Amino acid sequence: MSGAAALGIVADRLLGEPPSAVHPVVGFGRTMRAVERTIYRDARLPGVTHATIGAGLGLAAGALLGSTAVAAWVAVAGRALGDAALAVASALEAGDLPQARSLLPALVGRDPSGLDEKELARAVVESVAENTVDAVVAPALWAALLGAPGALGYRAVNTLDAMVGHRSARYRNYGWASARLDDAAGWVPARATAALVAAVRPATAGAVWTAVRTQAPAHPSPNAGVAEAAFAAALGLRLGGENRYGDRVELRPPLGTGRPAEPVDIARAVALSRDVSLALGAFLVVKSACGAKITTRNAPG
Repeated sequence: MSGAAALGIVADRLLGEPPSAVHPVVGFGRTMRAVERTIYRDARLPGVTHATIGAGLGLAAGALLGSTAVAAWVAVAGRALGDAALAVASALEAGDLPQARSLLPALVGRDPSGLDEKELARAVVESVAENTVDAVVAPALWAALLGAPGALGYRAVNTLDAMVGHRSARYRNYGWASARLDDAAGWVPARATAALVAAVRPATAGAVWTAVRTQAPAHPSPNAGVAEAAFAAALGLRLGGENRYGDRVELRPPLGTGRPAEPVDIARAVALSRDVSLALGAFLVVKSACGAKITTRNAPG
């Protein structure tokens, strides 16, 4: 299954995501909105039901599909992530702040209305880091571990978190189960992402390790903090600061010890994310080849 997961990464790089009109995640989102309308209450128990239904649908869809490579292609979204980030970078390079602000919600949930050039750049770099876990490493690793059900099951869990897992008044209780499930599903992939960042930027490996070990634990997310700390250290940046979500403000801890992010750093972050995905694909190919050799040696003569 590791080789098939690697094929999914390559397919995403070459083809991008399926069109929205036929993308299964779009249909999944509509289904889960209908579930929410039916069972929503401001309590954790209905939220547990919501998360269970959503994860079950993802696992069942993967089992029905059967192909690990196709499921991984559907679940991985590294190319779309890079395209969305570079679109903001292009707007910033053109000096078009209103356009950059209008594009930011495709990447992050924070309020872009008052963000200046550097804060927009920081938001994009942080999103690229976090979503390298969510949109590349995690679905590929779950595909390698559990095949098509793992890939689509993870994508379902991550989509549930994006839909109801945030700490708004409506979802603080109802979205609790989805948020915790996503944290659990992304815990190992986040740390694998940090290791891959160090591997593809070996000159910064020591700084990456230090940032992940000493700074990431202060981040409210057990996984996003790890990825953002690793990217900050590898890129020589300092991330974190004030994030506004509507009328709610969160102060994120400093990650990295370098300079504040600038628009030029968006392309550097996208390149790092791409290199991480390629390194992961290479690792999965090698793992698949080694597994095949072991199987051949153990076959009866």
